[in-house]
Amino acid sequence: MKKIDKPKKPIMYYYVIAMLIVILLNSYVFPRMAKSQIEPIDYGTFLQKLENGEISVVEIKDNQIYLQGKGDSPELFSTGTMDDPQLVDRLYSAGVTFSRVVTDTTPTLGSQIFSWIITIAIFVGIGQLFSRYMQKKMMGGNDVLSFGKSNAKIYVESKTGKTFDDVAGQEEAKEALEEIVDFLHNPTKYKDIGANLPKGALLVGPPGTGKTLLARAVAGEANVPFFSISGSEFVQMFVGMGAAKVRDLFKQAQEKAPCIVFIDEIDTIGKKRDSSGFNSNDEREQTLNQLLTEMDGFDGKEGVVILAATNRPESLDKALLRPGRFDRRIPVDLPDLQGREAILKVHARNVKVEPDLDYNAIARATAGANGAELANMINEAAIRAVKMGRETINQSDLEESVEVVLAGYQRKQAVISTKEKRIIAYHEIGHALVAAKQTDSDPVHKITIIPRTSGALGYTMQVAEQESVLMSKEELFNKIVTITGGRAAEEIVFGSITSGASNDIEQATKIARAMVTRFGMSDTFGMMALETQTNPYLGGDTSLTCSGETSSKVDAEVLAIIKSAHQRARDILNENIDKLRELSNYLLEMETITGAQFMEILNKDN
Repeated sequence: MKKIDKPKKPIMYYYVIAMLIVILLNSYVFPRMAKSQIEPIDYGTFLQKLENGEISVVEIKDNQIYLQGKGDSPELFSTGTMDDPQLVDRLYSAGVTFSRVVTDTTPTLGSQIFSWIITIAIFVGIGQLFSRYMQKKMMGGNDVLSFGKSNAKIYVESKTGKTFDDVAGQEEAKEALEEIVDFLHNPTKYKDIGANLPKGALLVGPPGTGKTLLARAVAGEANVPFFSISGSEFVQMFVGMGAAKVRDLFKQAQEKAPCIVFIDEIDTIGKKRDSSGFNSNDEREQTLNQLLTEMDGFDGKEGVVILAATNRPESLDKALLRPGRFDRRIPVDLPDLQGREAILKVHARNVKVEPDLDYNAIARATAGANGAELANMINEAAIRAVKMGRETINQSDLEESVEVVLAGYQRKQAVISTKEKRIIAYHEIGHALVAAKQTDSDPVHKITIIPRTSGALGYTMQVAEQESVLMSKEELFNKIVTITGGRAAEEIVFGSITSGASNDIEQATKIARAMVTRFGMSDTFGMMALETQTNPYLGGDTSLTCSGETSSKVDAEVLAIIKSAHQRARDILNENIDKLRELSNYLLEMETITGAQFMEILNKDN
């Protein structure tokens, strides 16, 4: 793919350079070239040549004497003038042609006009050349001179090099897209039955799940041209430029048919239209209207397929989603356990790994991770292996890379007092001990009090043995109990509390509020929906949809759940106070312990 670069310098920059070049040529280069053809001699040599009859023409100019020799190719000489009263007699006696040039320092009007015309013509010519060059470079860019070019990047199969084998963890999405590939390969069997190729498919999912990779894989599988453009590239400075870009893009696509057009972040131009304020006729709306018109204007039988990606489907205009435009909505969700394991294996093909790696263990430890994060974990593992002086990646490299991506690098130089370390150790063991003493709780995998660059002073990692898609009320409550275990340990052992539980408080409140407002797990409100979620693929912001009085009752219900969970955590730790002290002292000494070491000490003497 050849990338179109934007001009990096304004046109005035080139004018200044051209002016300096002309001045240098006139002031130094041309005079030196003329002087290089004239050989300087001394005055005595001049008189000797004059007496020997070797000179045909003499010209006296200012303080210089120029002379021309005789012959078919006469040489040119120059010498300085001297106080020689007999010079004219000598020239006359030698029979040479001689004259004296009087320099007129006042330029004529004609010469002035001529010099100005030549100078202006040179600058205009250079300006035109640079202007055309810059316009060609900027065609298709986001500059005001782009004049509606789409700037779509064309990928072909040999350049993308992506197929469905390079996409893992999205089997349902691949299955839906395989029909489009088959249609592009074998359109006849679909035409015989009367079926039309879907005009558009919308890929919906969180960031990093592989929407762009899927689109490129479709082009690679179908072996057709692949146009790729971002929705933001349609938004222009002048109204109407975005619509012109849409027309140009579809014109190129129809010329290259069959082909695939991919519009990334289509929500940039596909937002819902409204009539409020001055937004009903802005640039984005005109661009959207042109996109709708173009999708209606081409025949799906030509083999032009529009793929688009977004992580904000709820903001798209309904006209964009109706059948005949984007006929299919293909979810590209976060991968499940098997999907994460497959993604790790796909990215591990490009690096050197030991043959006994347990990808399943890493996949279980990365619940909620997307494909981009998993790829980054493999890369971080490779970097760590190089730092450790190994030529292959082992299991410890992968496990450390998980922590690097999720929690940041270790802060080995962080200065933490012994007292604070002790508090952190009890805090983390409080989490782990409460989790281990509950049912419906994930096993403890690792406990550490080594600070991380993300701001965590320590953490307790739990890894589920099996992945589940549903959580019961008891499981959610036990999760809150585990979260409050750190603060409860501080209270019991030190009789005081610290700021270390800030993230725990945030997580516990979020879960308890969701139980009340969205999951219907409250005896007071039952199955009443009290909260709506927006942007589910971008963090899932929520907003209450109830009166102020009901909101106060919701807060009271949430507080009651958290207090109940906190008290249960205190009870568990009080019942196992000796193990709490023993495990905390061991963690303080070792700084990092595994789940197996934790369970061995916990079950000892029981």
